[in-house]
Amino acid sequence: MALIVHKYGGTSMGSTDRIKNVAKRVAKWHDAGYQIVVVPSAMSGETNRIIGLAKEIMADPDPRELDMIASTGEQVSVGLLAIALQALGKKAVSYAGWQVPIKTDSSYTKARIASIDDAKVNADLAEGKIVIITGFQGVDELGNITTLGRGGSDTSAVAIAAALKAQECLIYTDVDGVYTTDPRVVSEARKLNTVTFEEMLEMASLGSKVLQIRSVEFAGNYRMPTRVLSSLTDPLMPLAEEIISGTLISFEEDTNMEQATITGIAFNRDEAKLTVFGVPDKPGIAYQILGPIADANIEVDMIIQNQSVDGKTDFTFTVPRGDYNKAMDVLNASVKEHIGAGNIIGDAKVSKVSVVGVGMRSHVGIASQMFRTLSDEGINIQMISTSEIKISVLIDEKYMELAVRALHKAFELEAA
Repeated sequence: MALIVHKYGGTSMGSTDRIKNVAKRVAKWHDAGYQIVVVPSAMSGETNRIIGLAKEIMADPDPRELDMIASTGEQVSVGLLAIALQALGKKAVSYAGWQVPIKTDSSYTKARIASIDDAKVNADLAEGKIVIITGFQGVDELGNITTLGRGGSDTSAVAIAAALKAQECLIYTDVDGVYTTDPRVVSEARKLNTVTFEEMLEMASLGSKVLQIRSVEFAGNYRMPTRVLSSLTDPLMPLAEEIISGTLISFEEDTNMEQATITGIAFNRDEAKLTVFGVPDKPGIAYQILGPIADANIEVDMIIQNQSVDGKTDFTFTVPRGDYNKAMDVLNASVKEHIGAGNIIGDAKVSKVSVVGVGMRSHVGIASQMFRTLSDEGINIQMISTSEIKISVLIDEKYMELAVRALHKAFELEAA
């Protein structure tokens, strides 16, 4: 009997009516002969509400206590879903992450999964039960409740699927699959039937919100087929119809991938750029600039160091926009005088736009077509970064949507 893991997002669990619909869908899969494990998120908005209560009491709450309270949202969801399934005559049992247990490290609010004990879950499945496990949370070696960070339920679901050696992990959300770009920006965006793990990982890292990046990493590392589906469709639709309605994230490149030069256009509004002028051009200077940034727990993305002139160079990098002020403070306080740099300037009104596709490996001219398209629209490129299957550019945020639409058209992504 094949095992399938279902994951449902907060919107899918957003009301008792929606939870009843989730129960109907899960029961349908169980009736078809599958063993089912379900990983639901907290009800939509619940985690924000809970954390907001803590911050009304203290501006910067202790991370351990935040995890203690933030984990309760998922516990409500699993209990309600178990009750909804029992109302349909199904044997269902719910567990919190610490009951399984899902072991993590002790990095509160952003813990990493270390191991999952599958004994209790497999015993329940053998008895014909539907098992419902909280996403987003686990327990460290000292018994403290931990959470995996925002979007962590996706990661939980894929990790549980890998631990249980499931046939597939189905991620049910409020969209019906992965698109060539955000349909809210480009109305002609097309839903993809398949996408490779590499492409999905790049798209997730570049701003696509369909899946949390750590869940894609897990899926790729453990070779777990993962499918994105809509939970807003008829829960009783035939299984065969439901399966083909979403997007499969697979290991192997599709046989037609050779012809598909570009798979999608990703973008991220959450960018800020900082430039340190007059940096001494000597070994170790990049570390002296970025070391304090890393120590402040600020993630760096794109990096450029200009050619040396008279022993001096300029160093530019990007950070998440929410960390812009913090990064600027670090540079002014810990870097400028220490390394003998000149002025430090920044821009918090930039965006990143990227073209992604495994077909780039076997096609030439992608960069030139991208740059020509942006030039034709009068869009200036401020920074460029590349990998085997993606090219990213940093541009003024006011041109972001224009750039996405122009590139989507230039690479003919609306065509099936």
